[in-house]
Parts: sequence; C-alpha cells; structure tokens
Amino acid sequence: MIVVTGATGNVGRALTQALAEAGERVTAVSRHTAAVPEGVRHVPADLAEPQGLAPVLDGAKALFLLLSGDLHAPEARPADIIALAAASGVRRIVLLSSQGVATRPLGPSRIAMRALEDALKESGVDWAVLRPGGFASNAFAWAESVRTRRVVAAPFGDVGVPVVDPADIAEVAAACLLDDRHTGGVFELTGPEVITPRRQAEVIAAELGSPVRFHELTREEAKAAMTRFVPAELADDTLDIIGAPNPAELRISPDVERVLGRAPRPFADWVARNIAAFR
Repeated sequence: MIVVTGATGNVGRALTQALAEAGERVTAVSRHTAAVPEGVRHVPADLAEPQGLAPVLDGAKALFLLLSGDLHAPEARPADIIALAAASGVRRIVLLSSQGVATRPLGPSRIAMRALEDALKESGVDWAVLRPGGFASNAFAWAESVRTRRVVAAPFGDVGVPVVDPADIAEVAAACLLDDRHTGGVFELTGPEVITPRRQAEVIAAELGSPVRFHELTREEAKAAMTRFVPAELADDTLDIIGAPNPAELRISPDVERVLGRAPRPFADWVARNIAAFR
C-alpha cells in the first residue's frame, strides 16, 4: 500500500490517479474529506499532528510526502513524519522538496527544507527527492480575475522561469515510488521553456479565444496576496526567485525526460487541460 499526502492538490490528485491506474493499493491523505478515484481509500488527517498518521502508515510500503503551507512554518516539525514512517515499517519515501534548496540555500524556508531532506537521507529508508521549480498551476490564482474581468495580475511581468506541469511532477513521483532505479535520486523538475507571466496571460487568452489584459503587481501587493496562504518567509523566498531568477533557476532541467523518457509538458498543455477554470 502507498500513502499519498496532499492527495487532493494539484500534484497529489494526479499521483493518486496514476498509482491507482497502475494497480497499486493507495491511501489518499488530505486535511478535508474529498472525492478520490474508485478503489482508493481516503483518510482525513492533519500532518501538523504526525501521530494521527500512525494508523494510516501501518502496513504501508511507501509514502509520498508533500508539505502543506503550515508545515513550512518555523515551529513545524515535518521530520517527525519521516521518523514515524520509518518506525512504522515504510520502506520508501518520496519527498516533494523545492528547487530553491539548491539554488537559494540561505533562504529561511530553504534551510528548513534542506534539513528535512537530510533527515530523510538519514532515516534508513529508501528515498528520492523531487525539487520542482515554479508550478504551472500557480496560474489558478488568476482564474477568478480572468473569468470576471479578463485580467491577469502578477508581479515581475517580464521575468520568466521554466514552470513545470504538476502532472509531470506526479508522473515522476509515481516512477520514484514504483521503480528501484530511482532510489537515492535528487530530481530537479522544470518545464521545457522559460515563460513570463505576461506570456502566460497571452497563452490563456489564446486558449479562451478572448483578450486578457495583464496588470503588474508590486512586490508588496504580491506578498500580501501570498501570505494569505503561506508563511511570510516562504512568500519572500518565492518572490526572490520569480523576481530575479539566477542562472540555475533559468536552466531547463533534463530530469523529467530522464525519468519519463519524454520531454516535459509546456505551459500551453496545462492551460488546455484546465481552461474551464478560466471561462
């Protein structure tokens, strides 16, 4: 049995589906009750209270660990989840980390994530670490304004990064959970092209067949919006990257293709699959 945390999010939902289609027994864990694929067991649980996961991890062979926003807070102890999983007999853990661990190692949220990676590597279980850059699905933040006003509002309109499709992250995660060849791997996951927020708005407009105006936010405006969902330190670390990406953050990684045998999906593919959210 494989336990998937964050199972109702953009990565977890696709991963749960992929594992179920591969014939695996899957337990989907999320904070709130949600629909899951047929044959998948769903268990509501709060990762901020790791002991509540003990019954879920009992008998599991593998765990996909995705941290919610509050688990990035300074007082959080996500390493306790890894220790509990190892003590429960879980043999493999795949951790969704962040590209910034390597490219911005001194950011507060990156220091904490590096410590979690180290805890995983020292846990005694088989492991793999996924380090995605920016997510294509962050564009969902624009869905309401596009639907109602045909506006995309974002900071740093002409600064791009190679955003990755969460479906690609999920497929790489599935491969790491199921295939011993990827044990001990650290995979940097990006899309196939550097794309700016302004260009993303143009792609959405083209798929809609309707003009979409781009409105540039200040950094302060963007941070205020982000901190409704994530700690301020994580918001600052993210804004540092998308505002002034360094050469490592602009690099197109070969790791998606190395694991999956195909190129990563472009942003336009993600938009085409999710355009209903913007109509």
